[in-house]
Amino acid sequence: MVRVDGEDGAETLIRVRNLDKRYQRGSEEIHVLQGLNLDVGRGEFVAFMGPSGSGKTTLLNLLGGLDVPSAGSITVDGDELTRMSAAKLTRWRARHVGFIFQMYNLLPVLTAFGNVELPLLLTRLDRAQRRRQVETALALVGLADRMDHFPRQLSGGQEQRVAIARAIVADPSFLLCDEPTGDLDRASAGEILDLLTALAREYGKTILMVTHDPRAAERADCVLHLDKGVLVEAAGEAARA
Repeated sequence: MVRVDGEDGAETLIRVRNLDKRYQRGSEEIHVLQGLNLDVGRGEFVAFMGPSGSGKTTLLNLLGGLDVPSAGSITVDGDELTRMSAAKLTRWRARHVGFIFQMYNLLPVLTAFGNVELPLLLTRLDRAQRRRQVETALALVGLADRMDHFPRQLSGGQEQRVAIARAIVADPSFLLCDEPTGDLDRASAGEILDLLTALAREYGKTILMVTHDPRAAERADCVLHLDKGVLVEAAGEAARA
């Protein structure tokens, strides 16, 4: 059950307490996030909405260990990120977080197979083990027959499917999606949302997604709004257990 009140819940995967993030711009201090509390259970699909500059992407970066908070704590499956060294945080991120971006971030010189394999090159898996996992991930996103294609040979929707396969290939604890349908037409966006929904419902993946699209947000179990650094549950929305 997603909670924004700071009370502990059962089967919580991600626990955020009193999270603050400030940036210094010259003599001005920018307070991006203010005292956020959040619990996300295993297998939850959560959407974050809000105006530009409200702190949505900053929150994802903090949850993914790409940035450090000014105050407060983030705990994922018992591991407190704010107490980790930079080296340990890098290792933790590679094991636990799958990132999905609006612009896919695929390397054009690598095939779909090569792009999906990239995260596994940081592991101790041998070549045969890596091949099995890459083929499984590409099959899961419906691109088993496109693994030898380069990004330029794929449609936008197919590129995003490759990006999703890359995000899930190491079986991370959760996925962070920053506007994953923002650069797609409606039909392709629908296919990507179907895939994300299936990953949550059928495979138990925990997904946190930033979006400006109400149609995308409707797929989530819970919609949370960020406004001026404050996190609130959307009016009329209730997390579905």
